[in-house]
Amino acid sequence: MGTGGLTEASLRALAGARSFERGIGYLDAVSGVEIGDGWVAATVHGTERYEVELTLDDPSGLSGECDCPYGREGNFCKHLVALGLTVLAQRESLPRQREAARTRVQGLDVWLSALSKDELLALVREQVGEDRKLRHRLELRAASARGDLAGVRARIRELLDIGPFARYGYVEYADARAYAGQAGQAVSAIGSLTRSGRAADAITLAREAMRLLADAVDSVDDSDGGLGQVGDGLADAHLEACRAARPDAEELARWLVDHALGECDDGLTDIDPLDYEDILGGRGMSTLRELAIGAWRRNRTGWAEKSLMERLARAGGDVDTVIAVYAADLAANGHTHLAIAGELDGAGRAEEALRWAERGIRETRDLATVDTALVDYLYDRYARAARHSDAVALRRDHFRARRTLLTYRQLRTAARAADCWPAEREGALTLLRADAERQRQVSNGGPVLVDALLDDKDVDAAWRAATVTGADDRQWLILADQARADRPAEALGIYQRLAEPLTKQTGNTVYERLVSLLVSIRDCHRRLGTPDEFAAHVHALRAAHKRKRNLMRLMDEQGI
Repeated sequence: MGTGGLTEASLRALAGARSFERGIGYLDAVSGVEIGDGWVAATVHGTERYEVELTLDDPSGLSGECDCPYGREGNFCKHLVALGLTVLAQRESLPRQREAARTRVQGLDVWLSALSKDELLALVREQVGEDRKLRHRLELRAASARGDLAGVRARIRELLDIGPFARYGYVEYADARAYAGQAGQAVSAIGSLTRSGRAADAITLAREAMRLLADAVDSVDDSDGGLGQVGDGLADAHLEACRAARPDAEELARWLVDHALGECDDGLTDIDPLDYEDILGGRGMSTLRELAIGAWRRNRTGWAEKSLMERLARAGGDVDTVIAVYAADLAANGHTHLAIAGELDGAGRAEEALRWAERGIRETRDLATVDTALVDYLYDRYARAARHSDAVALRRDHFRARRTLLTYRQLRTAARAADCWPAEREGALTLLRADAERQRQVSNGGPVLVDALLDDKDVDAAWRAATVTGADDRQWLILADQARADRPAEALGIYQRLAEPLTKQTGNTVYERLVSLLVSIRDCHRRLGTPDEFAAHVHALRAAHKRKRNLMRLMDEQGI
């Protein structure tokens, strides 16, 4: 086994500079290194004891897992860096270590295979006596195998009880993983019941376990999603048991609807009733649909009711029912109208789709809050049908309600396609000038007017607007960059004003911005024929800030 893509550079790239540097300090904390096929695992002692594992020979590249809080969030942590650096330091001995590990595994297998039944039983009993968790797992398997329903039920209740893990009635993050691991044993027990011919009992216990999990979830910090995995396992175990036991179709349909509507749903066991279609058969599916329709009619705006109805309608290819579900609870911003239009387009009913989209625009009380995807959809329909006046009117109304650079650009595109941009532009700029004047009174950032004129490449008009109504630093910088060739003196004043406060700050990002401005200032002095003034300014700047080594380096790189 080689080290694959494992290098110091790859470790730094995955971890980032900060975690990489911190990982170097944990080299002495790595212990118990184990070698496998394409992986290396170890224990790293940090704030607590963490288990780490690197995958080396994966085609997708180097990766790793650590059970520290930062690692559990999916990050490549300092503990993984420490293990990676340890592996690199031992790269010459890795093949030998791997071979030794393989020999030990083979030796253990040979030894176990040679033991008699009595010797194996003695060994298991010894381990059961020493390992309480192993004993509990085997007790549960034994109860399942002999059909001891009461024993299995009692054990499942113990497994899902938060008591041993809770402090003041709540399972903290540090204990949640252990609780989820224990709760997961309930899934195995239920599966064992099904495989031992007790599928009907497995159905009963799966549903009980779901309720117990529902009771527990609000008292557990499940940030890592461990209980979600348990819920998924219970859902799979329930489906497997139903396939084996073939319960009464109507009863199953009622339970599935109740679960989907949240009456017995814990939010963790997401069960799709359609997965049970082969079990329900025609009679059960008919009951399922009747119950779903009844629930939806009683509560047409309920999320669970709508979701179930939509799912069943889609499965049956019933577009009109899907639309009816959407139409019963229309969003105020037109989003639902757009969803209906998409359904109708998919069914080849384009004209109906268009009418729903237009209705969405009409029924949106404030176009400033409209779903912009609906506006884009309707504009595209108008444009493809060469309905240019409608397209312009749509973009104009949206711009008037939501005056941003984006809506200005969109209006410009539509108006140019309709060959009426000059008139539309004047109307749009009139609104933006009024906005800029009001904005100047409250000093609330740079006006859209300046951005719009810059986007139109009308630099002179943008400069005049900025001078009259004001502009923010970002806009003044763009203006200076675009006008520098024709207005070097005015541009110089802007650059100097923007650079001055940066000289009082520190940090590489600040230094990069300052040096960029200095480059522009130098160009202005060159155009004005005053290079000596720039040289004097730079000399004073270097003298005042010579201790800022990174700033000096950046200035050197730019020849300043």
